[in-house]
Amino acid sequence: MSVGRQDYEERKESKIETYKARARKSAILANQESDNARNMGSVIPFGQPILVGHHSEGSHRALLKRIDSAHRRASEAYDKAGYYEGKAAAAENNQSISGDDPEALERYQKKLVELEKTQEYMKAINKAWKQGKAAFVALGLSEAESERLANEKTKPCPTWMLGNNSAEIRRVKEKMETIKKLDSMETENVKFNGGQMLVNVEINRVQIIFDDIPAPEKRALLKSHGFKWSPSEKAWQRQRTLNAINTANYLIQEHFTN
Repeated sequence: MSVGRQDYEERKESKIETYKARARKSAILANQESDNARNMGSVIPFGQPILVGHHSEGSHRALLKRIDSAHRRASEAYDKAGYYEGKAAAAENNQSISGDDPEALERYQKKLVELEKTQEYMKAINKAWKQGKAAFVALGLSEAESERLANEKTKPCPTWMLGNNSAEIRRVKEKMETIKKLDSMETENVKFNGGQMLVNVEINRVQIIFDDIPAPEKRALLKSHGFKWSPSEKAWQRQRTLNAINTANYLIQEHFTN
């Protein structure tokens, strides 16, 4: 079975739609509160001051207070609509590779190819810098760009740039190896006194399931180690990674086994 959740795309789309729905709801509320404030204000003659001591003073002040509250609620709702619109856009444009994506390995492979191409290109650019303008032209750069780079006092791709890209190559390779290891694993069930640890391949989660509600100190330990309570699964869980499996085993051996 491929690492990741088979419903990954469906869950992603559902998350985006939830954000959009919340944005729409907040925008509607903002418009309603804005209209409400405008309608309340329309009963006050333009420029009409509060008539201190007049019998209308109390109701005038109360109305202004309600108008101010409506404007504040409208502003808060507009802000909330913008917040959720931003969350939806971020989710749609997110190019990071999730461990829940069944195609994560293929995406990392493509990323690795691009990173290695970039590394070789940067090395070629630095080599051309030592050789002169003609070497840059031979790499396909324009005459103007070749001239500019040939006259640079320092190499175009500094050591830190090559180092950062090389580190990213190593990170991607490590991610790929981890995915391959996880991909070879079967569902695992480790029982302990009072519960069990389940490596749930189907939903890509490491789950700790207690027979009874765990004590507050145990819940605190779970939270501090990245486990969250899932009401739908009735389990404390986190994404299935080698670290998550090792952490679950550690918690069982050191804290949950009486």
